[in-house]
Amino acid sequence: MHDIAAADTSPVTPHAPTAASSSASGERSAPDGTVAWFDPVSGIAGDMALGALLDAGADLEFVIEQLQTLGIDGWQLSAERVQRNELAATRAVVDAPEGHHHRRWRHIRELLESAPLGDRIRGRALAAFEALAVAEGQVHGVPPDEVHFHEVGALDAIVDIVGVCAALESLAVDEVACGPVAVGKGTIHAAHGVLPNPPPAVGYLLAGHPVVGVDIDMELTTPTGAAIVAALASVFGPVPPMTVTGVGFGAGTRELPGRPNVTGVLIGTRATEVSRTDAGLAATMAAIEGAESTAELVELATNLDDVSGELLGHAIEELLAAGALDAWAVPIVMKHGRPANTLMALCSADDVTALGDLIARLTGTLGLRARTVVRTALERHTTTVEIDGHRISVKHGPHRSKPEWSDVVAAAQALDRTPADVARTAALLATADQPHPDGSGA
Repeated sequence: MHDIAAADTSPVTPHAPTAASSSASGERSAPDGTVAWFDPVSGIAGDMALGALLDAGADLEFVIEQLQTLGIDGWQLSAERVQRNELAATRAVVDAPEGHHHRRWRHIRELLESAPLGDRIRGRALAAFEALAVAEGQVHGVPPDEVHFHEVGALDAIVDIVGVCAALESLAVDEVACGPVAVGKGTIHAAHGVLPNPPPAVGYLLAGHPVVGVDIDMELTTPTGAAIVAALASVFGPVPPMTVTGVGFGAGTRELPGRPNVTGVLIGTRATEVSRTDAGLAATMAAIEGAESTAELVELATNLDDVSGELLGHAIEELLAAGALDAWAVPIVMKHGRPANTLMALCSADDVTALGDLIARLTGTLGLRARTVVRTALERHTTTVEIDGHRISVKHGPHRSKPEWSDVVAAAQALDRTPADVARTAALLATADQPHPDGSGA
């Protein structure tokens, strides 16, 4: 979506993306599932992330309007078209000479909380600044509230972070994702002297996330850029399944040897419905009587021959609590005739990394498999019946009604009846209230 005016120093000509429309509150109406995937192939800084979003179609005027609600002076924001190693990109030009005036995190938090920003803009900006304050506090050994944003420049960081959050809202982005973050090597010069590269704050911010070392003696990823993706990205890794609707590149200020100094971004809508090679199977599955929805999911699996039944059961419970749509174990026989189990979990593509990490941590497995499956969910609804003062939930499908077993057991224990007896009574009471296929009552 490179319809930004090509000029060396003139501001970007803004345009409103077709995916969203603005409101006076700073909130934007949007289709569900819009994703922004950042590609920090040459690192990321706050102005580079902002430039990438503007290049992908974010409305510069909307971003400036949101920044103006903060009620602070001394900054200007514009954008210009540039080239980095012959790749066209947009540079967000943030002019915020703050001199020696520093701001603490608690002051910035109060500023963001009191400003009439859109709720999602405010929430994302607070998250990014809090991550930055915690990391800088770890570096300097002070509580986050007492952190002075002198190293990143307080006013500059405010424009970068709030600007990025406003640009995300302009594009109606519901989810942020990020690829591996490039970092440089050697040392850098900072306010406190020479620091290792990547800067210590960047190391704290990106802990637990994938990074890629680049053989360049420059600061490729700044604390502000790292804070933005560390706080806002729900997924780190390859491009998530989506239909791309916009592409942007945000330029850094310098040229890099052998690579364009840009941060890329892809804007798209999540591929939540079944597509590609399984389309025919999905159509067949969707024709099943009572089918309500058909979606493409991921089935994770690992073979375990050295895990006890207690650990296996605990892993299943933890996977379900962590968002797995289902989790189970299947007895198998492995090499040398050893009895074993296959632990399996069904999940959305979004949760593969988190649940895969959880399986590895809980079981100590040395490998996992993943495959795409098509799942059709049949229509279902839940009703509640009462047996001698005890409420029992009953789930109804097209062909069967089943009482919730935990409710059945609790009622059976309280009433001194067998679970089978209580379940039978609950099922009879529930089905008596369900309509017949001809539309009449029972």
